[in-house]
Amino acid sequence: MYKGIKLTNKEMRYIALFESVTGATVVDCIVDDRLNRIIFVIKEGDAGLAIGKRGKNIALLERLTGKKHEIIEFSDDPTQFIKNALKPATVREVRMIQRLDGKPVAVVTVEPRDKGVAIGRNGRNAERLRFLVKRYFQIENVSIL
Repeated sequence: MYKGIKLTNKEMRYIALFESVTGATVVDCIVDDRLNRIIFVIKEGDAGLAIGKRGKNIALLERLTGKKHEIIEFSDDPTQFIKNALKPATVREVRMIQRLDGKPVAVVTVEPRDKGVAIGRNGRNAERLRFLVKRYFQIENVSIL
């Protein structure tokens, strides 16, 4: 587990269920009751295992919990993590820059046709990305162009 991340009992139960159904290793779990979703950050390379053939694992988990499940592969490299978090959008470039106050921000350029997918309905994918990069990499903000 990563420094400073504390999981609740509820999150631990979802992780146990996810790992027993899929066989994938969970790095982190975020329960977003506001949007009725659970975000699982899984070990790099476990996405196929987590999703299952034709998405059967995700479909089963969503039926069992009544919540939408989102899966992101973890990477120690912030650029790769951002690309993973924005899939299936095609990311052209990720630039890390320092603001005048010294805080890091990421500027992400996606294919124009994928901009809607990257941002998501009402900005939910962009909001998820900002939350996760701040949680793991202390990146203050992410701009999607």
